[in-house]
Amino acid sequence: MATPRLVIVHRRTELAELLDRHATLGQAEFFLRTRGRTLVAVQARHELLGAALATIRAAAPPDWRRAAVERADLGRFLFTAEDVIAVVGQDGLVANVAKYLTGQPVIGIDPEPGMNPGVLVRHTTADAARLLQNAAPDGDRIALRCRELAMVTARLDDGQELSGLNEIFIGHPSHQSARYQLTTPDGRTERHSSSGLIVSTGTGATGWCASIALERGGRPLPDPTDPRLAWFVREAWPSPITGTSLTEGVLEANEPLRLTVASDQLVVFGDGMEQDRLTASWGQEVSIQLGVRPLRLA
Repeated sequence: MATPRLVIVHRRTELAELLDRHATLGQAEFFLRTRGRTLVAVQARHELLGAALATIRAAAPPDWRRAAVERADLGRFLFTAEDVIAVVGQDGLVANVAKYLTGQPVIGIDPEPGMNPGVLVRHTTADAARLLQNAAPDGDRIALRCRELAMVTARLDDGQELSGLNEIFIGHPSHQSARYQLTTPDGRTERHSSSGLIVSTGTGATGWCASIALERGGRPLPDPTDPRLAWFVREAWPSPITGTSLTEGVLEANEPLRLTVASDQLVVFGDGMEQDRLTASWGQEVSIQLGVRPLRLA
C-alpha cells in the first residue's frame, strides 16, 4: 500500500474565532466580560485542544505522512484510500466528516473528557495515541479494529447524491411547507405538505430522531450498526389533496423511500450541514436508502 497518511480533523476554537473578530486578547476579553464571561475558560479549552492535536500528530509512526483539515474546509479536502482519520473534538464532528469517506478508519478523540457524550469520540487523547503507535499496514489498509456504523444516502434522479451518519433532511430551504409525493417501499403513495422528512440511522436515533420518536410514543429505533433506517415526516398537514397516514416507518437494507418534489425546490442535507446540500426542483425524484459504505469507527 502507499505510505499511510494521518489526517487530523478539528474545529476552530472559540478563542481563535474571537481573535479573528476582535484582533487582540484584550479586546476579546472585554467582549466576553460584556456578556458575563471570562477569558480563562475559553483559553483553557483552546489550550486543551492544542495539546491534544500536538499529541496525536506526534503519535503517528515516523514514516507516515500528516495532514490537518478544519471542519469548514471538509468539502474541499481530498481524502485518499491510505488515510487514517483522527477526529479531535465533539461527537458531531465525526458525523460531519463521515459523508466524505469511503471506508477509511476513523478514530474519534475527545480532548475534553466529561464535556462531550462520547458516543462517537470514544477515545481519550492518550488512548488514541497508543492506537496510532501500534497501527500497522494490513494489505491495502491500516489494521484498526473498527465498528461499522450504518450511513444513509439520498440520491437525486440526475445522479447527484449525499450521505449522512446521523440523518438526511429533505425540506423547504426557508422552512416553509414542503410539498411532495411520498412512495414507500411497498408501493403506497401519499401527497404531503409538511415541515420536511427525516431519515435516520441508528447513530442518529440518539439525536434529532429520538425527540421525534419520543413525541410519537417512543417507538423502537435502530442501533448504530443495524442495517436499517427510521423515517419520519414532520408536521404533516391534512388538506383535500394532502394526507397524514404515511408519516413514519422503517427501511430495511435495499428498500428505498422515494419522494417526488411538488414545490419550486427542496433542499437535501445531512447531519445539520445545510451549507453542503443538494437542491431538487419540481418533478425531480429523491431516493433515500441505506448507504453502501458504512463508517468504520475505531
